Amino acid sequence: MDASGMKLSGQPVQDGAPKRAIRLSNEQAIMRAAEEVFAQLGFKGATTDAIARCAGVPKSNLHYYFSTKAALYRRVIENVCDSWLGAAQALDHNDDPARALGAYIDVKMDQARSRPYGSRLWAMEVLRGAPEIESYLHETLKGWFDDHVDVLDRWAAAGKMDPVDPQTLFFMIWATTQHYADFASQIAVLNGDKPLSDAQFLRAKEQVRQIILKGVGLKS
Repeated sequence: MDASGMKLSGQPVQDGAPKRAIRLSNEQAIMRAAEEVFAQLGFKGATTDAIARCAGVPKSNLHYYFSTKAALYRRVIENVCDSWLGAAQALDHNDDPARALGAYIDVKMDQARSRPYGSRLWAMEVLRGAPEIESYLHETLKGWFDDHVDVLDRWAAAGKMDPVDPQTLFFMIWATTQHYADFASQIAVLNGDKPLSDAQFLRAKEQVRQIILKGVGLKS
């Protein structure tokens, strides 16, 4: 599984497994394939035929689980953000801002590494005005954001970290971590025409964590 909890395998479970497991695995395979195809071709360019082929399932199976392309698109893109919101568990269960923010940054970096298509798909949707996820942004993301702004404000008021604008800090964390997914091709060019190795990425993750935490008066 990746950091979001979604199986990485693109192949559906075959007959013989319990029906519930088959359904879950097929849905995950379709969603992962859709994430890649939508990110590469956009909503208009992607077809359910292409997604079904990528997932390794008949087109009829895809429509059994997801009635329309739009329904599949919304499910996939909301799942991407759900995984990002889940990365902030450290902020909810740890009252030490250095440890909590450090863990949050680490998970967000790992998600950029393990699930780049999801990050690119989210960016594409937001850049076109978020027409398919406007209600999700208002009903889910905004509530999460307000709650966690309050957490950072409380830490600052208690003297546990420098008093910075929480909105700016979150935007900086998101922009920096998701850069490693959204701009991977640019990074590769600047890295001698090759993607970052695991060792290089680990160093980058450590540097991102150190720089951001130092900027709010915390030690990595």
